[in-house]
Amino acid sequence: MKYETCTKMIVVAVSIFFMSMIVPSQTITNTLDVKTTSMSADIKEGHFLYSPIEGTTTYLINETGVVNHTWQSAYTPNIDSYMMDNGSIMLAIASGNGGLQKIAYNSTVLWEYHYTRDGSYASHDIVPLPNGDVIMIMQEVKSRAQAIQAGRDPNHLGSDFRPDFLIQVHQTGPTSGEIVWEWHIWDHLIQDFDVTKNNFGNVSQYPEFININFGEDFYGGDWIHMNSVDYNPKFEQILMSAHNFDEVWIIDHSTTTEEAASHEGGIYGYGGDLLYRWGNPQAYDRGTAADEKLYFQHQVTWIKPGLPGAGHILVFSNGNNRPGGPRSSADEFTPDVNNNTGEYHLPPGGTYGPANLIWQYQLPLEFYANIWSGAQRMINGDTLICSGTRGTFLEVTPDKQIVWTFVNPYPPGQNNYVYRTQYIPPPPPPPPPPSVSDLECTGNLSWSNIKPGGTVHGSFQVMNIGDNGSILNWTINNTLTWGTWTFTPSSGEGLTPGQRPVTVDIHVVTPKEKNAEFRGNLTVLNKNNASDVYTIPVTLKTVASASLAPANPLVDMFLRWMSSFLRHNTYPLVGFLLKYKIL
Repeated sequence: MKYETCTKMIVVAVSIFFMSMIVPSQTITNTLDVKTTSMSADIKEGHFLYSPIEGTTTYLINETGVVNHTWQSAYTPNIDSYMMDNGSIMLAIASGNGGLQKIAYNSTVLWEYHYTRDGSYASHDIVPLPNGDVIMIMQEVKSRAQAIQAGRDPNHLGSDFRPDFLIQVHQTGPTSGEIVWEWHIWDHLIQDFDVTKNNFGNVSQYPEFININFGEDFYGGDWIHMNSVDYNPKFEQILMSAHNFDEVWIIDHSTTTEEAASHEGGIYGYGGDLLYRWGNPQAYDRGTAADEKLYFQHQVTWIKPGLPGAGHILVFSNGNNRPGGPRSSADEFTPDVNNNTGEYHLPPGGTYGPANLIWQYQLPLEFYANIWSGAQRMINGDTLICSGTRGTFLEVTPDKQIVWTFVNPYPPGQNNYVYRTQYIPPPPPPPPPPSVSDLECTGNLSWSNIKPGGTVHGSFQVMNIGDNGSILNWTINNTLTWGTWTFTPSSGEGLTPGQRPVTVDIHVVTPKEKNAEFRGNLTVLNKNNASDVYTIPVTLKTVASASLAPANPLVDMFLRWMSSFLRHNTYPLVGFLLKYKIL
């Protein structure tokens, strides 16, 4: 029997046993009369994606519980799914030693990867990365002799020992993938049990290492039982849930595989050593039981940007070993991190902060879940909680009121267990319509009685009569083939409706043709709107003789007056001048 198949059977059996012993029996009525609609984009609270553990269908429901879409697989999940781009999902599959499927919106399998490198096997969770690669949680099998040589106390050791590790898989084909990065707990151990064995050292002095003698097996050599992984692209860090340690861990993902196996390298300089750990400082030999904050936790995530509490860490603490009796809770805390550098503070000889949670919701006992389960922040500030062994989703407000409950009815006739659900925020609202500029021009470009080859002057004005706040970027398009034109300015940027119009001065060296008429159009263009064009008609007439062309209107008026005066007074004037000369 494959390890992952055995693991799932044991987990289900353990779950049923503990639930029957701890939680009072109750009747939960599920209905299969669920409508299915096309995916809606206007659901104000978002959508919820989940893959029932005993089924091969993944469901997307909205806030009313209506099924918007389903994806089909040939495999049961192992044991989580994620929404990807373009309506596809990434599904961890229970097949052989574990693997992945990327499934399109129409259930076409876009990628199927099976881990076959060695006897290691996939466990619990995956996380897709922005570049399309996927990080998987794995377990490797070490012999009893290997564990003892690494410093494990033989009195707390079974027939084998199974530390967790991570792999990053890059798709190389429809059914193939390459492991491009990996990180192993086995490379970062410490022990103070046997000085003659590997990894001996002072546990409390090296909190970045993992004490091989802390924690009891969950079952069958499962030492850490890592059950959740998340990724922070801002800091290039990976967040994990170390279930049997009652801790969450953070490591550097910027390392190479070689650096991840060492204690130096990466952007933080610590290789694959722990950058941060929180929940139970007893795991690194500091603090006491009173300092423990987490209890057999599952899903741990950074609250995503754009959601209330962004950057905080949210975790489902199952509470099996909680003082005072088993009870599950959703816990939120703020890691003691420099938000600019991604570095975590550890006081000398002290413990990683914070000292306390900033929010906690303890589930009613009827929703207690000893395994599986999760919590995620919603866009409205509420928290979506999955009680996995009950197959029930709860929406809880910041003041701890349950405002929505959904009981999974799938698969029909089988257990409705759900590892957890992924919250899909609604799409952002459309941006407000942009302010639209509107080009307008005033002025007249018409000249007559112009000397051929001379220069004329004119002007027109450009203005923005569009929406308030709009910006007009304009330019002149001169397609006239006659004359030599100069525009000052010939274009402009950033003209708003509130600004004064821009005056464009024009100088034209006219054609040398005599007694000719020239026509055409100048066009002014809105550079941001090709349909917004203003046309200015242009006319120019030259005279028959350059000598008859006036230099300017005042000279023209004077010459006209002089011509009229001479026509009416020529002879008297000549006589007068002759008489004057005789005298």
